[in-house]
Amino acid sequence: MTIKLVAALAVSLATIAFQSRADVIKVGVIAPMSGPFSAVGQTWEGATKAYQKLNGTTVGKHTIEVVYRDLPEINPAQAKALAQELIVKEGAQYIAGLYFTPDTLAVAALAQEAKVPVVIFNASTSSLLDKSDFLLRTSYTLPQMAVPVAKYALEKNVRSVVTLVSDFGPGLDAEKSFTTAFVAGGGKLLEAIRAPLKTTDFGPLMQRVMALKPDALYVFAPGGPATYAMVKAYNEAGLRTAGVRFLGTAETDEDQLRAIGPDLLGIETGMYYSATHNSALNNALIKAFGEVAPKAIPTVQLANAYDGLHVIYRMVQATDGQRDGVKALASAKGYAWESPRGPVKIDPASRELVQNVYMRVVEKDPSGRFVNREFRTFEMQPDYGRTQNASK
Repeated sequence: MTIKLVAALAVSLATIAFQSRADVIKVGVIAPMSGPFSAVGQTWEGATKAYQKLNGTTVGKHTIEVVYRDLPEINPAQAKALAQELIVKEGAQYIAGLYFTPDTLAVAALAQEAKVPVVIFNASTSSLLDKSDFLLRTSYTLPQMAVPVAKYALEKNVRSVVTLVSDFGPGLDAEKSFTTAFVAGGGKLLEAIRAPLKTTDFGPLMQRVMALKPDALYVFAPGGPATYAMVKAYNEAGLRTAGVRFLGTAETDEDQLRAIGPDLLGIETGMYYSATHNSALNNALIKAFGEVAPKAIPTVQLANAYDGLHVIYRMVQATDGQRDGVKALASAKGYAWESPRGPVKIDPASRELVQNVYMRVVEKDPSGRFVNREFRTFEMQPDYGRTQNASK
């Protein structure tokens, strides 16, 4: 089936669906509901339920219905097929979710042809939004996180680093942006190590780091087994004992805190959200999330999906439920609101989320839980992947 045929079918089926059920707007979410990243899908589903619990299921006269399709691991062909199914068979007016960059790339051309807005809940490669005018992101980019972490390292008199990242788009973004900012500030990169995406034995790589004797190790892994193995190897190689700082982004998210626990104590990461973020809205969200999804984990993915659905509600309101991807995207550009993570805004040019980045340290709270305590705020950070490239 060609993209043009899909687009034509989408328009005709959507017209029929709209005529018969004009009050229902479907949002199709492509998510890892099973497999090694199933916790992400469960959190996204809980987040959308919590959003609707707090904000209702209607926009004007339109009822918002969220439907899910399972994509357990990276599979671009399947991602595209699921998006086609959601648009053609389900009549979905909006596509959302998408955990991995390669899957999002596969959906981008379809979004462009069918003029269907796609709200990315996670995939974090900086250049993604260049692939279609109908993509926007309510998560983050790795450069957006990496640059503040580099600035923080320099503030703490870290003068030499080794980088260790998973060898795919987001990892390379993280490596490049951290290194560019760190070296520009007077730091020295001793070595850039890239690990194959499915690496789970980081022992030899950590021994290499140990031999180089850096002040800090900057890392990026895609979560799940790779992150567990990376943190374990860092501790077992004696890097913590030797005083080599561990700096990262999502390596201490709440799912990792539950799985890894004591090995994460004292580790510092830069990220845009923690479940312990102290605001009235976040406190209300955590309460609602616990009620609708008691087994799910309130990680950064909670904020991603909550804000993603919030933007979709905005677009439905702006279009009065009509299928008009151009008008929908226009209403989102420049949109600013108070998120559970703090103040946010969609950059009107890039369609990226501008947001605070918080330096966090893993501690035990009074109840004995491992938590991320926010202690330093870098306010309203852009996607540095764009600004660094533009400066060259």
